[in-house]
Amino acid sequence: MGSGHYIWAIFFFASLCSASLANNAKINFREKEKKVLDQILGAGKYDARIRPSGINGTENAPTLVYVNMFLRSISKIDDYKMEYSVQLTFREQWTDERLKFDDIQGRLKYLTLTEANRVWMPDLFFSNEKEGHFHNIIMPNVYIRIFPNGSVLYSIRISLTLACPMNLKLYPLDRQICSLRMASYGWTTNDLVFLWKEGDPVQVVKNLHLPRFTLEKFLTDYCNSKTNTGEYSCLKVDLLFKREFSYYLIQIYIPCCMLVIVSWVSFWLDQGAVPARVSLGVTTLLTMATQTSGINASLPPVSYTKAIDVWTGVCLTFVFGALLEFALVNYASRSGLNKANIHKENLKKKRRDLEQASLDAASDLLDTDSNATFAMKPLVRHPGDPMALEKLRQCEVHMQPPKRPNCCKTWLSKFPTRARLLL
Repeated sequence: MGSGHYIWAIFFFASLCSASLANNAKINFREKEKKVLDQILGAGKYDARIRPSGINGTENAPTLVYVNMFLRSISKIDDYKMEYSVQLTFREQWTDERLKFDDIQGRLKYLTLTEANRVWMPDLFFSNEKEGHFHNIIMPNVYIRIFPNGSVLYSIRISLTLACPMNLKLYPLDRQICSLRMASYGWTTNDLVFLWKEGDPVQVVKNLHLPRFTLEKFLTDYCNSKTNTGEYSCLKVDLLFKREFSYYLIQIYIPCCMLVIVSWVSFWLDQGAVPARVSLGVTTLLTMATQTSGINASLPPVSYTKAIDVWTGVCLTFVFGALLEFALVNYASRSGLNKANIHKENLKKKRRDLEQASLDAASDLLDTDSNATFAMKPLVRHPGDPMALEKLRQCEVHMQPPKRPNCCKTWLSKFPTRARLLL
């Protein structure tokens, strides 16, 4: 039993010794990292104001900076302001020969910094940026990794609101291209050149979801710009968005079709229900005008005609045409009836005048020949006599002006009858 206790005691003592040695090794390793940082970034040893050398340490060659990014989300695409918001992880990588260090036989893979002002940084900016901010919760979302061969990796998470000029001629059946442009602000291409990282320079989160758009594809390209002060390196990403039509089908197209169909209901109402027809036509007209103004309120006041303007204009024309058709047909029907009544009254008046003239002539002849001894047949027959009526008709025919064939008058004469049928 005693020997067993001695063995356990020796084993426990050995474990304590090994743990203390491991902790000392870790402490020594961290101290070596600190020494390496002090060695390469110490006072008087590294100047962050001087840019790194070019390829293979060439002083006159430009510094090459490789860029890649990860699109985390696209929050909104604003048609009215012509802008979109994006959150991304932005990365830059370049080589600085002054930052080389000993990796301690592969045990020290890289050094990590959180202060960007400790090393030289490219003066990159987003040329089409409207607003932007860094993320500082809980700690600033930024880091710098320095590798043993002098390679530097800079990574930061940022949110940007970028300008996106849009062409809305085919709205809402359009596709929009929104760009993200990055350029050097002060270093020309003789000193600094931005390049896309080989392989997969732009990555997009898999579950990216937009309410009214779909990201079809994205393309990377170069957009170097020349100014009076020189040529500056520039990179760009073109994001191709396709607008979803289902939202506009439910919110715009189907309601407009329903309003046009409702305006046609007035054609089936009773011809005497004038207030109902007028109220229905005016209501659908005002509703269609409100729908049109609501659509245009969410779009910028552009100078060209959009596809949605053509659609709403045609629908508004149909609704207004239904109301105008009823007004014209009703007016034409009433004017036709009035003309027909006036014509009948004139014929009756002429008939009464002719009958009265015939009676007066007959009475004069009877008074003149009242003393004659023989029976005389009256020259003018009684108003009810068929011969007198026939003469009266002939007289009316001769009194009417001669008719001339006219296509327009013939069509207009038939229009009141057609209007009454439509009513």
